[in-house]
Amino acid sequence: MLSAPKDGYQRVLLKLSGEALASLQPPAGQGHKKFGIDPKMLEKLAHDIQSVYQTGVEIVIVVGGGNIYRGVQAESSPPTDRTTSDHMGMLATIINGLALQNVLENHGIPCCLMSAMPIPNVGETFARRKAIEHLNKKRVVICVAGTGNPYFTTDTAAALRASELDCDLLLKATKVAGVYTADPTHHADANFLPTLTYREVIEKKLKVMDMTAITLAKENKIPIAVFSIYENNGFSKVLNKTAQFTFIS
Repeated sequence: MLSAPKDGYQRVLLKLSGEALASLQPPAGQGHKKFGIDPKMLEKLAHDIQSVYQTGVEIVIVVGGGNIYRGVQAESSPPTDRTTSDHMGMLATIINGLALQNVLENHGIPCCLMSAMPIPNVGETFARRKAIEHLNKKRVVICVAGTGNPYFTTDTAAALRASELDCDLLLKATKVAGVYTADPTHHADANFLPTLTYREVIEKKLKVMDMTAITLAKENKIPIAVFSIYENNGFSKVLNKTAQFTFIS
């Protein structure tokens, strides 16, 4: 059985966007979003997660669903009401969670899918005590369906689960290597911000996570590391402080 690390982080939460599952390469721009699930990206993620799992760090994963359906989509005609749209987005996260569960198990990593929406034929309904039990047994816990409520993002779900499960760090995987003063894919003069406070993120309205998520992390004193999901072994490198990332506390 794996033992918990003597130093460093004991339990972490990894927030993956749905779009991260769509391709090994970041989208070229706002108008070039990719959809679906790329098996090669799943394999990369499995290897990244495995490298951390083997150290004994306990892992919680919250996954989005934007590669299948984005809950705030308003382009449909006639428009879908927000509650229905958000429920559709929650179902998309369940599909992504199942894909992650399958690839992790194929790599010999025991894991459990826990949903905020009851789906007994597919996975367990999320319950804090049960999730902690799984973590203590060295299983990766994959949390899907957001918070189970409309009007809340999966970023907020990540901050909520990190708070409930006493995580030492919330890792937000993004398209770029951290937080910048502007989008570096469109602004060559954008400056990288290695460290930030929660207050700076809120006051400067930096697009790291939604404000509800940042506020929840702040209230529960959960630090956030923002890094590139496309970095090879980026998950492990952030924990070892050998990659570029932004630390928010």
